[in-house]
Amino acid sequence: MHTQFPTQPSYRGQREQFIEASTAAGATLTEYPHPLKGPFGESLSTDVAVLGDPGAKRLLVALSGTHGVEGFYGSGCQIKWLQDLSRRSLPADVAVVMIHSINPWGMAWLRRVNEDNLDLNRNHLNFDGPLPDNQAYDSLHEVYACPVLQGPERDRADALLDEQIRQHGWSAVMSIVEGGQHRHADGLFYGGSAPSWSNRTLHRIMQEHLSHADVAMCFDLHTGAGEYGHPMLLTITESAYQALPDAQAIYGPWLYTLHTGAGAVSETGVAATATGYTSQALINSLPQVRLMPFVIECGTYPGPDVHRYLRDDHWLHLYGNPSDAMGRDIKLNLLEQFYPADSDWQAMVWLRTWQIWERALAALPTL
Repeated sequence: MHTQFPTQPSYRGQREQFIEASTAAGATLTEYPHPLKGPFGESLSTDVAVLGDPGAKRLLVALSGTHGVEGFYGSGCQIKWLQDLSRRSLPADVAVVMIHSINPWGMAWLRRVNEDNLDLNRNHLNFDGPLPDNQAYDSLHEVYACPVLQGPERDRADALLDEQIRQHGWSAVMSIVEGGQHRHADGLFYGGSAPSWSNRTLHRIMQEHLSHADVAMCFDLHTGAGEYGHPMLLTITESAYQALPDAQAIYGPWLYTLHTGAGAVSETGVAATATGYTSQALINSLPQVRLMPFVIECGTYPGPDVHRYLRDDHWLHLYGNPSDAMGRDIKLNLLEQFYPADSDWQAMVWLRTWQIWERALAALPTL
């Protein structure tokens, strides 16, 4: 069947480049196959490349694709750094672990969420206990479940959202919407009712590749929040953790420390009210490791623009066809919001990411 789904950039192309760069660098590769297929029937997987001694006690970990479509930035940086590292030796007892596209379905289908419409950074929770109860989202849900993209019904949904923003302000409304919710599987920023495939796979990867370490510096790679072309370095957890003083000493004023939870605020554009972050899951799952969880968040376009295109893509997968002409336009618009085609933007985020990783690599032997 003919499809108009965008072909460039593609998950398949990025994965091929990642495997090629990993192999050329002499890295050990492990594949974690995903049960579903991509838009062209291609196989999907999360791939892990370990450069250096797999038994090294000091690890630098780079994780891409938590929010699928954001993975093109992360994947590109992983590939470039592997190519760079292939020309030199790592410090003694240090290894680099590259986790490529932990949400391969989202990356392949150009979605921020996964195959279950689920935000992975709202999914790392204890599902045996009570889940966060974001009741304030309920009154806004009809905005995001609107069955039409254009017409009177969409106009009413837009008016409802605009009125809430007029009354309470953009930041207050987004703290509700982006805080995550667990009642509406067809809603935005849905956190799910059970661990997702990507959640379970990440925990498996942590046990197989990270649990032996004494020290680990982990970087989760994101785009969308913040000023255009500005990569922010953050550490995002629910509270202070053992290795936080080390992280702050290494990066100084470069590092923004964010503690999340109900009522939390942040000027970064990152959702401070959300729970279920990957960063916290790393801390919880590896208590024996002196672990520093970081997030590199690369700013793109203004929040209202990003939000509008997220809404369009959400509609597309609820009611539209990702493979027709309208679907193609929506996908290309969403891709631009999270991976701008501007070569200067791409050069700047790579430079700053490289600088952050190089500082980590230099610090690891001393920790």
